[in-house]
Amino acid sequence: MSDDTAPEDPAVTALRFQSGACQALGSAFSAEILRLAAEDLAAGGPTAPLFAPWTGRDARAQMADAVPLRLLGALHDLALSGAAPGLAAHYPTPGAAGDAGAAWREALALMAGQQARLAAFMSHEPQTNETRRSAALLPGFLTVAAETGLPLRCFEIAASAGLNSLWDQYHYDFGGAVGRWGDASAAVRLDTDWRGPAPPLSTRARVVERGACDRAPVDVRDPIARRRLQAYIWPDQLERLARVEAAIEAVRAADLAVEAANALTWVERRAAPEAGAATVLFHSVFWVYMPPEDQAALTAAIQRLGERATADAPFAWLRMEAQPGNLALMDLRLTLWPGGEDRLLGHAHPHGAWVEWLG
Repeated sequence: MSDDTAPEDPAVTALRFQSGACQALGSAFSAEILRLAAEDLAAGGPTAPLFAPWTGRDARAQMADAVPLRLLGALHDLALSGAAPGLAAHYPTPGAAGDAGAAWREALALMAGQQARLAAFMSHEPQTNETRRSAALLPGFLTVAAETGLPLRCFEIAASAGLNSLWDQYHYDFGGAVGRWGDASAAVRLDTDWRGPAPPLSTRARVVERGACDRAPVDVRDPIARRRLQAYIWPDQLERLARVEAAIEAVRAADLAVEAANALTWVERRAAPEAGAATVLFHSVFWVYMPPEDQAALTAAIQRLGERATADAPFAWLRMEAQPGNLALMDLRLTLWPGGEDRLLGHAHPHGAWVEWLG
């Protein structure tokens, strides 16, 4: 007799959960790919070997490792590479919505021959670098500049390719009733559905020093690494792809280097406050992927830096991170020393599609 009460494979649970998240965040194509992957994995189909490295890990751990997104990215990378034209033919392009069902059937047919390639892609932790998150972070930077009256030293942790480290070189459009900020001729142009009062857009923010680190940074000068970054953009969100491509070119032109370093040791070495500027440590959609003990250690290190701040050398911690248990809603928070008051500035969509500003 079959046991209909047997628990679901945690990987299947993770795939179903991520499918729902993709649907809620506006990527029906990604949602359907993951739904079909969950069905195939539950049936012990060709998808199963790709999930073998995570056998024995519960669904929460697989989500923390972003395993469903690794599969989604691996297939998108294969489609982008030119090595699988049959698969690419069913992916979205400008003017064509794509066919997720047909793409999945093609993917299943490819899996035996491409197993090693897909598994190799999935062995690396995901690197996402959504440039539109800068639309949520910008008001935080402007708040620091306005309240301190000082130029900024900006240091990003978990920076991936560093696309958001160049936030001050982009152009922002928050809508006619709110206003714009930045160089009107900038190639990277960010808009968002702005909700709430206007941020301090009249503030001039001058960055006098910047730095960035990541445990496994993406070198946008490497075409394979660049394609990996693009592969983690959901295929039917073509505007996001266009933005990340423009930002990649901006980073290449600026010759921005993202250091390969552990966030904790890098922060202690690089981000100490200095007189004559406001030092801003910032990150986005990073915290949820850290073990609790690492979160505690990094928080303590940041607080120690904050305690060294003075009126002439203020220190700010700006972050855009998920609410506990809700990956679909980001909190924008700012802690500014001296004083160390922690403020909730607003909420945001994970990809910056909308910002609710509280001020």
